[in-house]
Amino acid sequence: EKYVTCGSAIKLSHVESGGKYFLLSDERQLNSGSGQQLVTSVEDARTPNGLWQVREQNDAKEICEVGTPIKCGDVIRLMHIGTGNNLHTHGIKSPLSNQHEVSAFGNGQGEGDTGDDWTVTCSGGYWMREQPVQFKSVATKRYLGASSTVKFTEQNCGRGCPILNHLEVFGRSQNDQYSQWKVELGVHLSK
Repeated sequence: EKYVTCGSAIKLSHVESGGKYFLLSDERQLNSGSGQQLVTSVEDARTPNGLWQVREQNDAKEICEVGTPIKCGDVIRLMHIGTGNNLHTHGIKSPLSNQHEVSAFGNGQGEGDTGDDWTVTCSGGYWMREQPVQFKSVATKRYLGASSTVKFTEQNCGRGCPILNHLEVFGRSQNDQYSQWKVELGVHLSK
């Protein structure tokens, strides 16, 4: 079966942009808003900065066992493999679309706060590879989103922009095509 499982390292592709853009983070900081670690979506499936580990929610009573399939409705964290910080959102406005900012946050070892917790929203009983999935923030009730039309350009980011042509990633109030993602690549662990 093609379950997405706890402990797996995955790459998330954005559905509305044709599946060509992947959720990315690295050690750069946002130069506005929270100043936390940057999260964007980039048109590069090979980037090592696009790997995220599926983990149990913040302050979970039990650690999810490696290889356990994730059910629709489970609350998880996505830890950025390269930096050890978690996919995070809060009420600060995003720089381009003025929705909610999405960043990576934590102590570099996968520990953060409840802004790192996401409910897996999918159809059927389990989160499956190659099937659309949405992530709803437990803290803000916003969906992880991006849009092929909300892109960093020289006009909105300046000359020599280090994230030129990346898509802004944001917390979105609507549950729609802009908040759909898929797992197509990764290191998938099973029991």
